[in-house]
Amino acid sequence: MTNDVTRDWLGDPEASSDPVRAARQSAKPALPKRFYTQAGVAPAEDGYRLVLDGRPAHTPARRRLAVPQAGLAAALAEEWGAQEEFIDPARMPLTRLVNSALDGVAERRDAVVDDLSAYAGTDLVVYRAGDPARLVTAQAAAWDPVLAWAHESLGARFVLSEGVMHVTQPEASLQALRRAVEAVESPTALAALHSMTTLTGSLLIALAVLHGRLTPQEGWSAAHVDETFQAEVWGRDAEAEARLGTRRAEFEAAARVAALSAEA
Repeated sequence: MTNDVTRDWLGDPEASSDPVRAARQSAKPALPKRFYTQAGVAPAEDGYRLVLDGRPAHTPARRRLAVPQAGLAAALAEEWGAQEEFIDPARMPLTRLVNSALDGVAERRDAVVDDLSAYAGTDLVVYRAGDPARLVTAQAAAWDPVLAWAHESLGARFVLSEGVMHVTQPEASLQALRRAVEAVESPTALAALHSMTTLTGSLLIALAVLHGRLTPQEGWSAAHVDETFQAEVWGRDAEAEARLGTRRAEFEAAARVAALSAEA
């Protein structure tokens, strides 16, 4: 039963953008009951594996759920151990991300690098507001340090644009960011970088978090300067805040996976 549950329930519950599939999934089946007593970690030839009552857990693609870092494995076990009467994938962001790394990123590394590198040409932090002055100032305060870090640490200099008018970035800068992505060797760290980038629209912010230039909280705040400004002007919408909270939890989980993947 361990294998069946890990296969069927621990992919990304919101991964598909296919409207037909979404319609089929609109009435989701009941969550499975927790079938194990204890979640733990066991040494393995490929590092440390997640075990449920001593039996190895598997990814949706039937690979053993194992990682090289003891800390990351322990975090996975903690996530499984925190499940209550039912197993809820929505409360298991670390497991979903590691599953994605093992089942997808590891075998599609070049495609993932290409996808991430494409963000360099349209990164959030280079598109600035022309007014009001308070928003202009807030964007500069949040984003200018990221650009300065990219120039000093990665050798990448970017051209700013006002509004949404596309601006072509220097090829040398685009290649510098691609090299930074290619340097991320761990599949779990690369999956985490991809998640942080897609959640924010900024490869630069994601790289700054990955390298410790920004904390996860600072990275999330920097990526949402515009939303924060709009909320201050127009007030907060409860539904929008709830959606943002869910995405923030995913971002912070990805940042945690990235940090744990860097440990020896």
